[in-house]
Amino acid sequence: MAKSLITCDCLGTQTIDAEGLSQATGLDVRPPCSALCTTQLDRAQATLEGGDAVFCCTQQARVFEELAEGLDLPAPPTLDLRDRAGWSDDDVPKLPKMSALVADAMLPGEPEKTLDVVSEGLCLILGPADVALDAAEQLKDHLGVTVLLSDASDVPDTRDFDVVVGKLRRASGAFANFEVVIDALQQIEPGGRGAFTLTDPQDGAKSQCDVILDLRGDTPLFPAHEKRDGYLRAEPGHAPGVAAAILAASHLTGTFEKTLYVKTTPLLCAHSRAEQTGCTNCLDLCPTGAITSAGEHVAIDPMICAGCGACSAACPSGAITYDAPPVDLTMRRVQTMAKAFLDAGGTAPRLLVHDAHGAEMIRLSARHGRGLPADVIPLEMSAIGAFGHAEAVAALAASFANVTVLPGPKADIPALETQIALTNAIAGAGMATLLDTPDPDAMSDALYGAEAPAPVATPVRPMGTRRQITRQAAKALHPGTETIALPDGAPYGAVLVDTDACTLCLSCVSLCPSGALGDNSDKPQLRFQEDACLQCGLCANICPEDAITYEPRLNLTDAALTQTILNEEEPFPCIECGALFGSKSAIDRITDKLKDHAMFSGDKLRMIQMCDNCRVQAQFHADDNPFQGGERPRVRTTDDYLSKRRDH
Repeated sequence: MAKSLITCDCLGTQTIDAEGLSQATGLDVRPPCSALCTTQLDRAQATLEGGDAVFCCTQQARVFEELAEGLDLPAPPTLDLRDRAGWSDDDVPKLPKMSALVADAMLPGEPEKTLDVVSEGLCLILGPADVALDAAEQLKDHLGVTVLLSDASDVPDTRDFDVVVGKLRRASGAFANFEVVIDALQQIEPGGRGAFTLTDPQDGAKSQCDVILDLRGDTPLFPAHEKRDGYLRAEPGHAPGVAAAILAASHLTGTFEKTLYVKTTPLLCAHSRAEQTGCTNCLDLCPTGAITSAGEHVAIDPMICAGCGACSAACPSGAITYDAPPVDLTMRRVQTMAKAFLDAGGTAPRLLVHDAHGAEMIRLSARHGRGLPADVIPLEMSAIGAFGHAEAVAALAASFANVTVLPGPKADIPALETQIALTNAIAGAGMATLLDTPDPDAMSDALYGAEAPAPVATPVRPMGTRRQITRQAAKALHPGTETIALPDGAPYGAVLVDTDACTLCLSCVSLCPSGALGDNSDKPQLRFQEDACLQCGLCANICPEDAITYEPRLNLTDAALTQTILNEEEPFPCIECGALFGSKSAIDRITDKLKDHAMFSGDKLRMIQMCDNCRVQAQFHADDNPFQGGERPRVRTTDDYLSKRRDH
């Protein structure tokens, strides 16, 4: 039985083609209601009792949830057609757009991966004595409170909560796992009569806590502090802010779920090899400091990661991929909406990528302004930073005329600008834009006033990794084009070798993290597969001759998928057995440099021109062989011992 789609024209303020929507989506679309959430609530009840249905009214979801709860039934899924498609100044059919939104909603979701975090409610309060002690008084019945004061004279005459004196040196960690280091720490001596006495100062004292309430009004303890779970900060002179922070802290006890936003594959990471640094894209972008160097790869602290997604979009190798939702689900959503729009009779759709803040802007614009144009399909992302150039180019190849990214107030604008620039370099100027405005009316006006270029003639829906999808999509957008020039820092390109400087030492081959550089076991050769090159910088950094440079580009020919020879030389034949080893130029150069050296006189110079096996043989049979011992002593027998006794 097909899933039912329950629609409502919201008191006749929008037009819904139920029959066309049913044909386009393959769902059972009932004739639209007019007041499903009020006077026609009996229809909603009958639908809930009748089976599997989606209510096309997100705005009144609470009403349907309460109705389902009263019937002891699960809450129905909801879908917003009204604000995103129905309410619009466009006097054109909305069927293609509604079909695309329904198709997106019908895709199976991916369950979030989470980690249980247990907080015992241990709270450290920092700040001036009057504000900090007042906050402690309010929290003492909810949390295990410790107040850190800077002046011993401010210690109160109470043991309702803990008070220590000292200076905070540093803090690290995240919710339920903070570690603090305190200098000049003094604790209260619990015994004795009269005023409290303090212990002797101690530097470098370490302690753990679950929550930090920072009321100092000073520099935040952490980068992007608003994204650090368990770290609550307020200006001490702003009473409403302090009250809000205290209220939030009071709820931070118990078991919580921490979303695991990204997944990593360390073997693919191009960060470092042999203590040489290569790619640092994710380290440079991470706003919270969750990503750190861990030798040859990076490590991500899931407790600190705030899930902005910028690392996934910028990772050239796929060592870091966004997982909430997974990258492949985002690709499927983009391609599904494009296909549904075209199948329903639409042409040249435009994609609007936004986050929760953008969703609210769309709702405000629909209710009080012009709404979205009928050809603009909104795609809501939990982390807009995870929508990078690969996703944008895939959307353009799937028939979207252009891609507009609408960042929220917490988005990393420079990171988004980098991805937009790379998209335009690959797909063409103006194919992707960044619409940075907090005004719903300005958003709508910009979308209505924009002229989108013609979409791709033959849509494609590639599969694979982000790199593979980018390449296939670019080929569809530029049929017949061989190479596309890209800006510096792009993760695609060629390695250029100065053959006059290169000695074929092959240090670059041993360090290449993606296998783009290779050798030939039969002859001195440096080989290269452009499609695999990450432009990470490791080979250029390790080259002792500074013979390697880069050309950022996207090679769309089949040659990028095969190995080409960057440099080769004539091999040198062993002067003893004739086996080929090394390069002739290298052996000749070394021989010429050492011919006048005292350590390489006579046959020793010839050993440089021998293969490994012949060199060992020559060394073993040489007169001055350092491994050759003298004549072995004769084995002593019983007669020798008896003879010695007779002589005495």
